[in-house]
Amino acid sequence: MREVFFGDAERVTSVAPRLSARRESPGTTTADSARDTPYSTDFLANTSERSIRVKVCELTGVLKCRGGISGEMPSNKSVSDAPITQFVNCRILKDHKLQREDLWVREGKILNPEKLFFDEQGFADHKVDCENKIIAPGFIDVQINGGYGIDFSQASSDIRGGVALVAKKILEHGVTSFCPTLVTSPPHIYHKVIPELKVQDGGPEGAGVLGIHLEGPFISEEKRGAHPPKFLRTFKGGGVADLMETYGRLDNVAMVTLAPELANSAAAIHELSGRGIAVSLGHSMADLSQAEEAVQNGATFITHLFNAMLPFHHRDPGIVGLLTSDRVPPGQTVYYGMIADGIHTHPAALRIAHRAHPAGLVLVTDAVTAMGLPPGQHTLGQQQIDIQGLHAYVAGTTTLSGSIATMDMCVRHFREVSGCTVEAALEAASLHPAQLLGISHRKGTLEYGTDADFVVLDDTLTVRETYIAGQQVWRK
Repeated sequence: MREVFFGDAERVTSVAPRLSARRESPGTTTADSARDTPYSTDFLANTSERSIRVKVCELTGVLKCRGGISGEMPSNKSVSDAPITQFVNCRILKDHKLQREDLWVREGKILNPEKLFFDEQGFADHKVDCENKIIAPGFIDVQINGGYGIDFSQASSDIRGGVALVAKKILEHGVTSFCPTLVTSPPHIYHKVIPELKVQDGGPEGAGVLGIHLEGPFISEEKRGAHPPKFLRTFKGGGVADLMETYGRLDNVAMVTLAPELANSAAAIHELSGRGIAVSLGHSMADLSQAEEAVQNGATFITHLFNAMLPFHHRDPGIVGLLTSDRVPPGQTVYYGMIADGIHTHPAALRIAHRAHPAGLVLVTDAVTAMGLPPGQHTLGQQQIDIQGLHAYVAGTTTLSGSIATMDMCVRHFREVSGCTVEAALEAASLHPAQLLGISHRKGTLEYGTDADFVVLDDTLTVRETYIAGQQVWRK
């Protein structure tokens, strides 16, 4: 993308209540040759000697514009002195559609240009030409176990440094926020790791941490998958006490995956959801009625749908049946994670899920230590795993153990095999996870006032640039 800076100019400061401004071709200063737009528009008039900022205003039939050549910027009458950036020549994902309009950013937030123009009489300090690319909200990964040699479930000597390394690396895949995920571990691991994983904003140093995802140990032994059986636990103490004894604390925890068929799970679900922690159903033998009861108690998510749960059956569809259940409380959405890596879920199953409940699909990577590394032996928590091609297995078995997929790969694969729209594929990695976590008022969208976390993609959905708080943090 090309960044265009303005030379000095004097802007028209007398603005009519319904100013009708015109967009001109470079070098033109007559309003007759351009079409009306609903807001005031800036453009450049370039000459061989200078770069002139031109504002064309139609006020009671009088055209007023002037350019300057000094190094001083024009007076900006907006309420903040912070610079304003205008992204132009782009298609932005807004209201579930790609729309051809500009994106305005100030102080890390998306600006409403109409208010900027008419209420503040403000304008852009510089423009970024997006060259007809797509701007979408930054991707959010709510299930990622590590990557690039880092295992979040290992109590290493530099836990925060490991998280920071992964946070930095995933910027190139469009991820601007994530939930570091801990798999089933002994209590002493939780007690050491959880205090070190702090919620923090993203920036040039890496993607933001939204909170921890604790996947286990309160899960089914039969459906444990890659989770070590000797560390599995039940709610023998009544639910709440077991949570605190196992995890030590729930500060900075965003989500907990558990099996709802475990005795006393209802109390645990109530406690977690009451604290604003998302409860996910997974690694479970639950039937549909048990899953529905869990949702009625506050559960809102399904961990990697189809994997590590009872298979769909026409007499009792199990947890999968939540996608079309009529016992979900009114106004509540059940979301479900999909590892769209071409390995964990057959394309036909992915299509069935998406067509049954498109608004609930959340793309997750479930990435493990080996993401970004060559094949070989690695760890996942307390287990050894083998990477063979694109497959991750528990060492010596054929049990899948997470993935080595990146989020942008999942977006492209989902789009290709499901036949969904570009918008649906992008929202499955941004809007839906934000809604799941209850943060869609600030992340996962490009609505006015939200955080300016976004990705710039070409038409193949390849990430070209990543922005956090309106600042470019990665570029291809």
